[in-house]
Amino acid sequence: MTTTTTTSLRRFPRFDFVSKFTATSCSSSRRGFSTTTSSSSSGGSCTEYSLTLQQQLESGSRGKSINLFSAINQALHIALDSDPRAYVFGEDVSFGGVFRCTTGLADRFGKQRVFNTPLCEQGIVGFGIGLAAMIVNEAAKFRYRSGNQFNCGGLTIRAPYGAVGHGGHYHSQSPEAFFCHVPGIKVVIPRSPSQAKGLLLSCIRDPNPVVFFEPKWLYRLAVEEVPEQDYMLPLSEAEVIREGSDISLVGWGAQLSVMEQACVEAEKSLQEGISCELIDLKTLLPWDKETVEASVCKTGRLLISHEAPVTGGFGAEISASIVERCFLRLEAPVARICGLDTPFPLVFEPFYMPTKNKILDAIKATVNY
Repeated sequence: MTTTTTTSLRRFPRFDFVSKFTATSCSSSRRGFSTTTSSSSSGGSCTEYSLTLQQQLESGSRGKSINLFSAINQALHIALDSDPRAYVFGEDVSFGGVFRCTTGLADRFGKQRVFNTPLCEQGIVGFGIGLAAMIVNEAAKFRYRSGNQFNCGGLTIRAPYGAVGHGGHYHSQSPEAFFCHVPGIKVVIPRSPSQAKGLLLSCIRDPNPVVFFEPKWLYRLAVEEVPEQDYMLPLSEAEVIREGSDISLVGWGAQLSVMEQACVEAEKSLQEGISCELIDLKTLLPWDKETVEASVCKTGRLLISHEAPVTGGFGAEISASIVERCFLRLEAPVARICGLDTPFPLVFEPFYMPTKNKILDAIKATVNY
């Protein structure tokens, strides 16, 4: 059975769970939580289910220009259509949810597969897992404590995250580092609509529980051409989206667009320009150390940027790992341009955010170290 659920959290952005048992739901206007589960016990490759995005493009397959929430909606339609065991349940999902990610699911697949639940995170997640349990204590440890005899249906938890301009200290947080500290789950964050669709389908079809964070302010702002067909993108494979030779920049999600702007400005900053290599990590746990290591060995410098507070953020883990692996190749200390160590402010959001100018200043300082 596939189950997707959505529940609301009081202190985090909206979460969605997606797994091979699928139950889907949408959150209330203030917070949300959803899960998807499936009964499959083995992981499948991308080609087992669908073509990859690259194969779609090489075959000449073209889609429509859509935004990120529409790409998520397409992925959920495909998940429910391709697996009769899939379900979507949670807060407000039957009418599309606050962010409209489940629009049309109940009309197409019926109220027996797409239905609302009471506002009860424990009940929704427990139903998605198959136990009265939660993410860290049960979902992450289910395969381990059973000796790989059981899993929780490839559970995927969808959640909006990050700044949106008016979310304040509750609804603009970026809690990805909390979940990256839990062995047994995967953490995935897309940067664009095409990435969101392919990565979400891979998460749903993965036997492991996955936390899938969706950049909130990109739901409608990010628009690109997305193939309408079923396709998947590999997990735990970073992507070099801009090649360079002077410094490596690593980020994920919505922060990639800010970092890319800084890279463009850096090339214009000096007479000869600063050549920046930009890497989208995409999967934070387990993350692609080899791609980042190869880049840093080439450039000799590393800058990491994310919206979450700098102390204990996932950038610290990347920094420590790269120092261990590339110590003799580094020509400057690793730079981290992140959120401040304060609750996320509302009126002072521009001061909190790791902006283009902060990143640009750090690029210049690191290159000139």
